[in-house]
Amino acid sequence: MLAAAIIVFREVIEAGLIVGIVLAATKGVPSRGWFVAGGISAGLIGAALLAIFAGSLSEALDGEGQKVFNAGVLALAVVMLTWHNVWMASHGKQMAAELSAAGAAVAEGAKSLTALAIVVAVAVLREGAEVVLFLYGNAIASRESGSMMLAGGMLGLGGGIALTALTYAGLVRIPPRYLFSVTSVLIALLAAGMASQCVRILQDADIVSVWADTAWNTSGFLSTNTLFGVMMQTLVGYDDRPSWLQVAAYLATLFGIFGLMRLSHIQHAKRRGAHRPNISSAERHGVRG
Repeated sequence: MLAAAIIVFREVIEAGLIVGIVLAATKGVPSRGWFVAGGISAGLIGAALLAIFAGSLSEALDGEGQKVFNAGVLALAVVMLTWHNVWMASHGKQMAAELSAAGAAVAEGAKSLTALAIVVAVAVLREGAEVVLFLYGNAIASRESGSMMLAGGMLGLGGGIALTALTYAGLVRIPPRYLFSVTSVLIALLAAGMASQCVRILQDADIVSVWADTAWNTSGFLSTNTLFGVMMQTLVGYDDRPSWLQVAAYLATLFGIFGLMRLSHIQHAKRRGAHRPNISSAERHGVRG
C-alpha cells in the first residue's frame, strides 16, 4: 500500500508540474483548458490500455512462463526506475524550460492548441505508463492484495493532486528539489527490492543457480509473514532469507542508481558551464577599460 502510494504520489506530482507549467505559459489563451483536459484524458486512456495489455499477457502465461514474464517485468521496472531517477537528476529544469517555451509559442500563435494537447497527452501517457509498470512490478515483488494496492494508489493520487493544487494556489512553498530528493531515495530502495525479488523468482524457477545459498536468516527476528515485515519488504526490499545473489543484486542496483544520478548531475553541470560565455576577471569585478 505504501509503495503504491509513493509511486503514484511522485508521478502525479510530476504530471501536475507539467500541466501547471503549460497552463501558466498559456494564460489568457481561449479554450486552453479544454485542450489540456483532452490531452490529459488521452494520456490516461493510453495508460489504461497499457494496464489491460499487461494484465492480459500475464493471464495468458502459466507455469515457468509466468515466472519468466514476472521476472522480465521486474527487470524492466528496475531499468525504468533507474532511468527515471537519473533523468530527473539532471534534466528537470530543462524539461520545465522546454514546456514553458511550448506554452509561450501557443500563446503567441506560433503553435496551435492541438500541439499543446499532444504535449500534455504524451507527458501524461509517459507518467501513467510508468505508474502501470511500477505498480505491476510491485504487485509481483510484494504480497499485497489488489485492494491494498488500489487503496495506496488512491491515497497517492489524492495526495499528489492536493499538494499540486495547493502549490499552484500559492498556499504552500515546498522546493521541488527537496521533494524529489526524498522520493528519489524511496524509489531507489523500491528498485533495489524489485531487483532482489527478480533474482529470487529466477532462482526459484531454477533458471539461475549461482550464489543461491542463504546469506542470512532473520525470520526469527523479523519475518516477512508479519505485517511490519511485509511493509519493510515492500518499501526497502527486505527479505528474511535472501540468497547471496539477491544481496548482490540489491546492493548493485542501489549503488548503481545513486552513482548514475551523481554522474549525470556532474556531466550536466559541466555542459552548462561549457555553454556559458567566458567572462574576464575584470568584467566579473565590474572594471571596464
